[in-house]
Parts: sequence; structure tokens; C-alpha cells
Amino acid sequence: MKHPKHYDTDFNTRKRMSNVHLKRGTAENIIAIQLWHRGIRYRRNYKKLPGSPDIAITKYKIAIFIDGEFWHGYDWDSKKKKLKRNRIYWIKKIEENMTRDKRDDKILEDNGWYVLHFWEKMALKNTDYCIELILYYIKNREIN
Repeated sequence: MKHPKHYDTDFNTRKRMSNVHLKRGTAENIIAIQLWHRGIRYRRNYKKLPGSPDIAITKYKIAIFIDGEFWHGYDWDSKKKKLKRNRIYWIKKIEENMTRDKRDDKILEDNGWYVLHFWEKMALKNTDYCIELILYYIKNREIN
């Protein structure tokens, strides 16, 4: 029988993980809406491209990913040391995600796509910066 504290921790972890959504998160929605209001048209979770970019501006070949800090290894060397529960599983999972991200980025770049990654918290706190950077890349495509 589990100690009540362990049960409580497992329940909290389960509850927290059930709130994780793979697509159309808040940060992604905010960036997408801002682009739409500026007349920029795009595809969401575009499965025809490697990594299914959260936002793919096909006209300008710009792939945008809004990455969750935990899932994609933000400050990974530091965070990895702090993992306690299912340590081996999470290290393997997150490092596989990081490897896949690099592979998909290379495939996209080799096919002439600009690839932009924004950390989720950065996209939420600095939305204007993210939009300006995307617009910069669009202007760069228009010139070339």
C-alpha cells in the first residue's frame, strides 16, 4: 500500500499532466491571432512538413514552433539534474524530442524554409517581439 503522501503526489502529477495539450496552446493561439489580424495567412499544425509546425506560413516558407519548456529541454543541463520522478524515462523522452527537433529543423532548412522556435513563456511575455521577428523574416522573403 502506498503512503498517503505518495498517492497525493501521484494524483497531482496525473492531474497536472492531464492539462497538457499538444496542439493549440495559449501561446500558439496568441501568436496565430496576432498574425491573422496583420493579414498573414498560415496553416496550423501543418502535417505536410516535418515536425508539423505549430504555424506554417507557406507563402513565405516560414515554419514556427512554440515549444514548451519542459518538453523541448529549455535550460536542459540544469533541469535534467533536478528531475526526481521517472528520471530515466523523462531524460530519454526529452532528449529524443530535442534530437527530433534538430532533425526536423535541418530537413526544413534544407528545403528552403526559415525555422523559428519560440519558448512558450517567451511567446506569452514577449508576443510583440515574436511577431516583429516573424514579420522581419516575411520582409526578408519578399525582398529576395
